[in-house]
This record gives sequence, C-alpha cells and structure tokens, in this order.
Amino acid sequence: MDTSRLLRTTGTVIAAAGLLLSGCTSGGSGGPRAAASFASPSADPAALRPYYEQKLSWRECGVPGFQCATMKAPLDYANPGSGQDVDIAVARRQATGPGKRLGSLVVNPGGPGGSGIGYLQAYAGIGYPAPVRARYDMVSFDPRGVDRSSPVECLTGPEMDKYTQVDQTPDDAAERARLVASFKEFAAGCQKRSERILPHVSTVDAARDMDLLRGVLGDEKLNYVGASYGTFLGATYADLFPARVGRLVLDGAMDPTRSAVDLNRDQTEGFETAFTAFAEDCAKQPDCPLGKGGPEAMAARLKDFFRKADAQPVPSGDADRPLGEALATTGAIAALYDESAWPQLREALTAAMNGDGASLLSLADSYYERGPDGKYANLMFANAAVNCLDQPPAFAGPEEVQSALPSFEKASPVFGTGLAWASLNCTYWPVKATGTARPLTAKGAAPILVVGTTRDPATPYKWAQALAGQLESGTLLTYDGDGHTAYGRGSDCIDTSINRYLLEGKAPADGKKC
Repeated sequence: MDTSRLLRTTGTVIAAAGLLLSGCTSGGSGGPRAAASFASPSADPAALRPYYEQKLSWRECGVPGFQCATMKAPLDYANPGSGQDVDIAVARRQATGPGKRLGSLVVNPGGPGGSGIGYLQAYAGIGYPAPVRARYDMVSFDPRGVDRSSPVECLTGPEMDKYTQVDQTPDDAAERARLVASFKEFAAGCQKRSERILPHVSTVDAARDMDLLRGVLGDEKLNYVGASYGTFLGATYADLFPARVGRLVLDGAMDPTRSAVDLNRDQTEGFETAFTAFAEDCAKQPDCPLGKGGPEAMAARLKDFFRKADAQPVPSGDADRPLGEALATTGAIAALYDESAWPQLREALTAAMNGDGASLLSLADSYYERGPDGKYANLMFANAAVNCLDQPPAFAGPEEVQSALPSFEKASPVFGTGLAWASLNCTYWPVKATGTARPLTAKGAAPILVVGTTRDPATPYKWAQALAGQLESGTLLTYDGDGHTAYGRGSDCIDTSINRYLLEGKAPADGKKC
C-alpha cells in the first residue's frame, strides 16, 4: 500500500479503469487568439516572451471531438531560454454553442499525478453540464512529470508489483528494514530514470505552466475547475497571479498550511470517517460481510481480515500477486472515495473473506492505474515526485513514525498504522524539497469558489473551511454528504451553484450549504 497524499477525484479512477487513450493524428487548427499578458513571478519577462507567444498546432486526437497539441515550457523558470525545455501535452474540446463563448475552462482532476488529458477525454469534456460545455472550450493538460508531459519514471511493472505488496504494517525490525529498503529502492529508481525532471515538477512549476497555457490560449484570465489536489494547484496559481484569476472552482479542497505529517494524519481521519459511513450503510444491507454491531465492531472485523491476509495472502487468480494486507487495504481505500462503489466493496470483501481476492485486487489495481498487461501509468511516480518537492518529508526516519503511531491509530484504528508508515515515502527522496506549508491568500483576486464535502474521505471538510478562510476572496460552498468532491455527483444544489458561477460570474453566498 502506498496511498500517502494521493488526492484525486473519482473521475480519475474512472478514466484509468475504463478508457484507452489514443495518440494524436494530424489535422485541425486553432481559432483566432487574443493578445495575452506574459509576465511571471521571479523570472525575466523578456526571456519568457517567446514561450507566451508560441502558437499551438492543434491536431485531431484519437477520441472524436478532441484536439491535442504540445506546449513548450522552460525546464527551470529561474533560467528560461537556456534551451532546456519540457513538453507539456494539452487537449481541448471546443465550445459547442449556443451562446457567447466565454473562453477556455481548464480542468484538473488532482493527484498529483492524475492525467488531465485522460480526465478531459473520459469525463470532463463530455460529462460536464451541457451549458458549461456550450460556452467554454474545455481544456486540460498533463502537468510536467505526468503521463505525456516529460513523465517521471521510477520502476518497471514487475518492480512496481513487488513495491505495492510490501508490508506497511511492520511487526518487527526485519519488516521495518524491508519497508525502508522499498522506499529507498523507489527513490533510487526515480533518480536513475528521471534525474533531469525531478527537481522541476513542483506545484509552483505546474502553476506557472498553467499561466503559460492561459496566455497561449489567448485568455486574459484563467477560468479553472480543480478537484482534490487540483485545488492546491489552483490556489497556488491564484497566489502567484491574483490579477489573472477569472472564475476558479476549488472542489475537495486542500489546506496549504498543513505540514506533510498533518496532511497525512488528517487524511487518515478522513478515511475513518468514510469507513464509518460505509459501515453504517453496510449494516442495513443483506449482503454486508462485516456483520452488525455498529462501526466499531465492524472496523475490528475488517482489521482482523487484514491481519489474516498479512499472515496468509488470499488467492487472487494471479500467482505472483496474491491479496496480502497491503493490496487489500489499498482496494478498500479505493472504494471509499465514492459511495457509489460501496456495493462493489461489499461484494469484494465478501469474496475475499471467502477465499477469492480477485475483486479486491482489481480495486487496488484501479487505484494504482495498473493495466491488464501489468504496466502502470506513472501516477504513483509523479505523485511522489511532486509531493516530495512541495514539502519536507513527514518523518526523518522509522523512529519518528513509531512515535507518531498512537496519533495515527487514534485517527483510524483500521487504516492508521499503514498510513503512518506510508508517510515515509519522501524521507529518502533524492531531491530536497523546495516548498513548505504556508497560507495562500491570493490578495486582490476575483471571488474564488471553494467547495467542501462534509464526509469527504480524502480531503477532510475542515481543509475546505481553512482554504476558504485563507483566500482573501474565498467563498465556501458546502455539500452535506459522502464521497470525494461534490461537483457533478448528483447534487442539483451544488451543480446549479457552480454552473451559475462559471456562466454568470456570480458566486453563491459565503457559507451556503447543500
């Protein structure tokens, strides 16, 4: 299990599980472009001018209705024009009409490490409300280090298979040593295969790329919907470029003031909240594998199952990947992102408890973006690379994890131990962090809409409250419900409020609840 600070919307999992993306083919061209501003903080505007004035060559993609292009960005914004560039893959679906075009709407599904292009083609470009798609060009990009954009690479498929099975609830010194060795091997693989890009994939770098994209698209201001980690990317953009903020929706918000250890512990608590909601619903169903007796008793049964899988992995149909505790836990966590997956989780747990781990393994594979051919998308590689640059590591070593275990286990008796040890993933990283936890205020920005879900498992509601309070122009919209993120998940109240903001620029009253 390696689920530390992986924050993405459910749509990313859907895209990974159900869509084969094709490459771009020639044809098509962009429409007229307006002049756009191009300055960037802490960089020479003259050196950046060629990047902002580049013209994208749009090509028809393999998915009907979408176009793709490649944008050049400086590898190092402190030294633009040095000849060291990165390729940023971009995709769009042009506004369908009717109604006056409002410009581009850039969307990001979270991660870090989630493919924006995959999300756009599988969901956002066809699933966002029709009035929004009618008036905006739907646009996304793979952030640097992700998928098609100079991707970070770390481990081969077989190596990744072994990494995902390492026991993250070590019972003795030998198991702790093996866990530490796995993190060191992962970091060394990233350094070996991705040395050039590793120091330049921070969220600040991605935010600067997003302003470059805004300029290249010909938009004076950025209109944006970011989900999960995408809220941190959006808030970082707003803090860097407050005068260029258009209509920003930050759904499933992160709190940028929380340290790495606090973020991980808060997320642990969030998954416990989600499990409690799942357990209460499960107890009402005739096929609940965790029995009755309330969430606490059901949690004890689930933890007992994980313990048994640790001692004796469950056959999964893949001789090299039986369902041990690590993969079983990841599969359960994957389903807790979205209440619509609760029936699938009940079925998978029932089967696993009866000796068939295939369904729970499939859930874990969707989380890790492992294909049927045994190949992994680079989600987990990019996720670690960005997180480990954005903040110093949560822990200096195993001793600090051991000391923190009681607080993590209090946050979640089921998931706390594993998520505490998973927080070691940046401890042995080969590149020193360039960022730190701090408030993002975006002073002078236009109204920014922050959306929080009260029982969100991955981005706890208190994070949305905190971010809305930090942003000088933040407005909080609350969804009283389950699951990760709120937009497009069935609440007419939420969708109407967000659509009105995107189409008319009218934010709901601060504190509105749905």
